[in-house]
Amino acid sequence: MKKIVLFSLCALLALGTSAASKKKASKKVKAPVEVVDTVSVDTFSYLFGKANTNGLTNYLVQRMGVDTSYLEDFVKGFQQTELTEADKKEKARLAGIEIRSQVENQVIAQANKQINDSVDILNKALFIQGFQDGITQSNMTISMDSVQTVVRKQMDYYHKVNMEKKYGANRIAGEEFLKKNAKADSIQTTASGLQYKILTKGTGEIPQATDKVKVHYEGHLIDGTEFDSSYKRDKPTTFPANQVIKGWTEALTMMPVGSKWMLYIPQELAYGDREQQKIPPFSTLIFTVELLEIVK
Repeated sequence: MKKIVLFSLCALLALGTSAASKKKASKKVKAPVEVVDTVSVDTFSYLFGKANTNGLTNYLVQRMGVDTSYLEDFVKGFQQTELTEADKKEKARLAGIEIRSQVENQVIAQANKQINDSVDILNKALFIQGFQDGITQSNMTISMDSVQTVVRKQMDYYHKVNMEKKYGANRIAGEEFLKKNAKADSIQTTASGLQYKILTKGTGEIPQATDKVKVHYEGHLIDGTEFDSSYKRDKPTTFPANQVIKGWTEALTMMPVGSKWMLYIPQELAYGDREQQKIPPFSTLIFTVELLEIVK
């Protein structure tokens, strides 16, 4: 406590000195040292404790759900330094009430939104029963690992259904574009579905997947929308060839340095169902890529 008091007194004196300095600076005369009144440690301790209750009532009501009609009971609990067995039992019961409220009002709602944005899919009663049985380890006809596997696979299924419903048109448009583009002059198609057209034949070394390369590029959606361009930034980009989308990695490991190619990348070799800044899910991408060098 002595250390705390000394620190507090020093801080107060420092504030007084600061005020005096400012006064001196403004009036350009020597100011007297300001004397700061203080209180006893006992009074300070009491008032400091009281100050720390500011906002507590709102916290009890809003975060802990305490009814202000029972603040006397809260104080009784605050005065009790040890929990009896009955208190521990009651604490567990109250925790159950709190968690049930969170499950009903937050967890289930968030899960339903993940599964379907507009319609509640989950059976609320069975979700709660499953939650309860998971806590008590009841009705464990399959292992928890199997439970997690089933849930993960089903969530993946719902995700795919939702993405297809929202963005399936992008996938279909891309497939139709690639089908038509494959018949165009000078277009080559790999086994993976990547399409490319050689604009300039390079004569340099061909990168390995682990090589770092320097490239200039620009990217478009099939409707012509440009989403990125190192040319416009007037600065080539450097990166490991295996740390980009699959379509890029495949193309770069076929291109001799000095090459300039047009790439037509199916969505499954690009970002798939992920949205990437200006690129919507399931987008087929078109790139002009110029391989400048392998960075040693």
